[in-house]
Order: sequence, then structure tokens, then C-alpha cells
Amino acid sequence: MMYHIPDVLSTDQVAEFTRQLAQAEWVDGRVTVGSQGAAVKQNQQIDTRTPLYARLQAAVLDMLRGHPQFFSAALPRTISAPLFNRYGPGETYGFHVDGAVRQNGEAGWMRTDLSATLFLCDPESYEGGELVIEDTYGQHRVKLPAGHLVLYPASSLHCVTPGHPRRPPGLFPVDPVDGPRR
Repeated sequence: MMYHIPDVLSTDQVAEFTRQLAQAEWVDGRVTVGSQGAAVKQNQQIDTRTPLYARLQAAVLDMLRGHPQFFSAALPRTISAPLFNRYGPGETYGFHVDGAVRQNGEAGWMRTDLSATLFLCDPESYEGGELVIEDTYGQHRVKLPAGHLVLYPASSLHCVTPGHPRRPPGLFPVDPVDGPRR
């Protein structure tokens, strides 16, 4: 299942996130993956030890928890902490599946069934950089307007193609969502 949720963030919220992300401390994106993921991951992400990360993470989680369409589509018991990624010229994240089990801060380990990507830049602002999700029916290229989100199985083979952003950041995944509420 792939599910598009429009307007998770308003235009003003996208602008505020973009403003804050422009001031972020970025680190090698491979710090959050194992050896298999590190072989195909070439991007940057916000340092998860910074106060800015904590503020942005809390804002995204609050928005997702309060968004009725996201909530009814995902039925989350727990939502894992989002990672804020950006892709510079030629950077990519090769085909991979998201980890089935993740450490989620003080909540401990959690199973992850769904992944989500929330776009922060309009498609016209960068070339390439598509999220490609592969499923039983083939490959689907996803490049949504800023503020829109796509939800998909964490077990789906997916990648981010090399891009040439005209302005950073490109997009960030809101990483896997735990299984259905029971």
C-alpha cells in the first residue's frame, strides 16, 4: 500500500521548517544505519544530539499525532523519531528496506511496519531526487509538493535517486511507524 496524504504541513509551516533547517548542523547520514545501509547511503542528516533536532522532531510528531488522515491510514501505536535528511548534488540512498526493529529513545525497541516521507521542497525546486518505491506492481516514482507525505510499507524496497537540489534541504523521511494500534 502506498498512500499520499496532502497538506500535512501548511505553506507557512514548510517555510518555518526550511528556515530552521538552513541553520542546522548536518552530519553524514550513515551514522544511523548498519553496515548494509551504509554501503548505499550517501546523504546528510541533522545531528540528532542537537536542540534543533529535538524541537523539529517534537513538532513533526505533534503534527502527525494530530493529523486525522495520517492517523486513520497508519493506525500507529508508536511513531518513531523522524530523521531529517538532505541530498546534495549527486547524493543518493540506494535501494534498501527500512529496519524492521528500531531503537526509539526512551520508549525502547519497537517494530516498524510503515515508513513515511514528508517533502519539504516543491518538485520544481530540485532535479532528480525522487523517492522510488518498488512493490508487486513495479516501481513508483514519488516527488510530491512541499508539505505532502507518502506512507508505504517499511518492507518495500525503495531508494532516493541522485538529485541536484536548487536549494537545500530536499526532503526528509519521517521514519517507520510502528504497527497497527491494537
